[in-house]
Amino acid sequence: MNLPLFEFFVGMPAAGVVGGLLLVLAVLGYTGAPLWAWALVGGAGLYGAGAPLWVWVPYGVLVAVFNVGPIRRQVSAGVMRLMEALQFLPTISETEQTAIDAGTVWMEGELFSGNPDFEKTLDQLYPELTDEEQAFLDGPCEEVCAMVDDWQVHQRGDLSTETWDFLKEKGFFGLIIPEKHGGKGFSVAARSAVVQKLGGHSVPLAITVMVPNSLGPGELLLHYGTDEQQDHYLPQLASGEILPAFALTEPNAGSDAGAMKSTGEVFEDDDGELKLRLNWEKRYISLAAISGVLGLAFKLHDPENHLGKGEDLGITCALVPTDTPGVKLGRRHDPLGVAFFNCPTEGTDVVLPLDAIIGGKEGAGRGWAMLMDALSAGRGIMLPAQAVGGGKFVVRAAGAHAAVREQFGLSIGKFEGIEEPLARIAGYTYIMDAARSYTNGAVDRGEKPGVVSAIMKYNTTELQRDLVNDGMDVLAGNGISRGPNNLMGLAYQALPISITVEGANILTRTMMIFGQGAIRCHPYALKEIEALMEGDTKKFDDAFWSHIGHVVRNGFRALGLSLTRGRLASSPVGGPAAPYYRKMAWASASFAFFADLAMGSLGGMLKRKEKITGRFADILSWMYLGTAVLTRFEKEGRPEEQEPFLHWSLQYAFAQMQEAFEGLFENLTVPGLTWLLRGVVAPWSRLNTIGEMPGDDLGGTLARAIQQKEGARTWLTEDLYVPDDADQPLGELEHAFRLSRDAYHVGQKIKEAVRAGQLPKQRPPQLLEEAVKADVITEQERDLVHRADEARERYIQVDDFGLEEYRQRRMLPGQPADRGALDSAIVEGLERDVTDVEVTPDDGEERPPVSPQGDGAPDRSGSHEPA
Repeated sequence: MNLPLFEFFVGMPAAGVVGGLLLVLAVLGYTGAPLWAWALVGGAGLYGAGAPLWVWVPYGVLVAVFNVGPIRRQVSAGVMRLMEALQFLPTISETEQTAIDAGTVWMEGELFSGNPDFEKTLDQLYPELTDEEQAFLDGPCEEVCAMVDDWQVHQRGDLSTETWDFLKEKGFFGLIIPEKHGGKGFSVAARSAVVQKLGGHSVPLAITVMVPNSLGPGELLLHYGTDEQQDHYLPQLASGEILPAFALTEPNAGSDAGAMKSTGEVFEDDDGELKLRLNWEKRYISLAAISGVLGLAFKLHDPENHLGKGEDLGITCALVPTDTPGVKLGRRHDPLGVAFFNCPTEGTDVVLPLDAIIGGKEGAGRGWAMLMDALSAGRGIMLPAQAVGGGKFVVRAAGAHAAVREQFGLSIGKFEGIEEPLARIAGYTYIMDAARSYTNGAVDRGEKPGVVSAIMKYNTTELQRDLVNDGMDVLAGNGISRGPNNLMGLAYQALPISITVEGANILTRTMMIFGQGAIRCHPYALKEIEALMEGDTKKFDDAFWSHIGHVVRNGFRALGLSLTRGRLASSPVGGPAAPYYRKMAWASASFAFFADLAMGSLGGMLKRKEKITGRFADILSWMYLGTAVLTRFEKEGRPEEQEPFLHWSLQYAFAQMQEAFEGLFENLTVPGLTWLLRGVVAPWSRLNTIGEMPGDDLGGTLARAIQQKEGARTWLTEDLYVPDDADQPLGELEHAFRLSRDAYHVGQKIKEAVRAGQLPKQRPPQLLEEAVKADVITEQERDLVHRADEARERYIQVDDFGLEEYRQRRMLPGQPADRGALDSAIVEGLERDVTDVEVTPDDGEERPPVSPQGDGAPDRSGSHEPA
């Protein structure tokens, strides 16, 4: 054929032609080129090879099928029918759809894409507190921490009356409520900072403040309440006149909240007014026994269709004044001896006006959407803040203990066996605090990132569990001997609580992070499922073929980045963080490709393969945590003292991803390709690892950093309550630590003198007087060592009890000096005896239902004698 450049490739070396074509295809795949570009390159290849007409005809047909919309949609319709016949994609229930639709997709979407925009991940709000917020942290928060002796709280089973009254007076229960309603109106960052500070001192104190300021009546009223409901309740909640509780969990409805059996029925009373009749049995409800209003989740039925929405309206949330007849309270659980109010509650034929529904009539049946929307943000704020507070406390306590405690003539922190847990404690705390700030900034900007919230809840509480365990190992006997001087025991005791609440961690990892994330964060999966459910061929066609291109691009990116160890990727920054950004691009591409491979091979079965989804969740989690660390390092100006923490954190993050990838390659089954995963991909991954654990030297750097008076020990534990009073356990340790660091150089002088032959070979403490006489040290330095030794000796003592005293404590734990909340202003205004189990009508007469507003509202201005 006499055409220009036709058969151009024929005279060229075959290897060069093949190599060139592969390079062009690799570029097309890596960049995610559109279908027309692939068609053009394919046509150029056929033209240069001098392809005959019989090759061009089928090629032209293929090009038309995949590039001409109306023709391609016929293929898409066939794919839809096949998927429906095979039930390939998962069906989504109404409650699942609500959970998926709740909140927003934020940076997790970038990481899930396989080609994250790191300029975007870096250009996020890094929040700072206002002057008012910082003053609250430095003032009332410091004051209340100084008031609370955690051992006494444990013994009493409650905070003191003085503490309860202080919390009310200073507005701790209204942090989330806007100033126009009498609250503080604090930012998410400030609320997180408050809980972090309190959580680093006392778990019961932190939980008591956390509950009214997280998911519950206050937050739901702010977002969904009517004006009348907000005006009635929010000022009372802000002032602490009444405390809120939120009742969701039931004996048979824990993580599966949709299985709840609590019911509400719409009925018309004798006066023709629509009312609710509620029945419930709830448990694990924090603050319930001393609450003034109970937020209640239940399934609403309307047998007579009074509301015009059908007979079964679904999950609904209502506000139940706790002095309403039929409400049963007055009992509490004992969650591992941790002294916060966690309670069961029941309700039998509790009658309320219809406007008790949050949002009024319009809120009927919208409770699940309200809860999912609120949880999509809240789960990522409060529990992570408490975990970070706990981490900072362990950094402070374990680092000081390792420096103060001596064995074999050395501080135990100098032993490499102790350096290992100290490094983890320091590294985990740095990671968690970075993620806390990163997530707070997103929520303060209005994001409600449901998957990120699940990542935060799961990972911060798990990391806290690990570092508290490490802290217990370092403190050893000082950690296990219970008593007023034990620094770690109560925190250790409380660990399983945060692991369990707001979605048990096992299910959070296996079902929520990736199970929902695979649908919610994937750029096309949800669109495909919705198109199938709606039977919309055009919508499916757009999503399906875009999805195919997405998989192809990520496959090429994963391969190219693996072969070059991430060097093909760019970084938004220079300096020490740049290599980690490139590795993150490699991790994201590999994650996205294999996630699609799993979804494509397992379809709807994937959500039941929880060991597989758990490993995907681990990769997504550590990509997010690593991104948060990278952002922190850059936002804080690349401080030199943080570089070891940056390196340790990112190396640890990529090592966790490596472990998860290896587990996937060894266990993921893909029809026709399993041999490739086991025989090629898995061995290659082990040879060409994306990450390995931090080295001993790097870990030693972190461990030593938290044993010094200044530097990391200070900035890593910023805003932690550290008492100056040496009569408090942490204050006593701090006192001993400061003296031991000040006296350290004296011991070094004596050791040098021994090596020089000036002093005999004995341990430095035994040579003090001789060292003074030999002018090796001064008398002041000798006295400093004596003070340091005395402080050390005082600190290392552990609590013990007389036999009769111990027996009495076991029989009657606490013998409290006061009755805590029961004698405080918190319950003074309640129109019920909080120790009574059931509220009953006065004098046997039926009481009218309590309305949240209007003439029927009860007068709460009076007070009564506390029980």
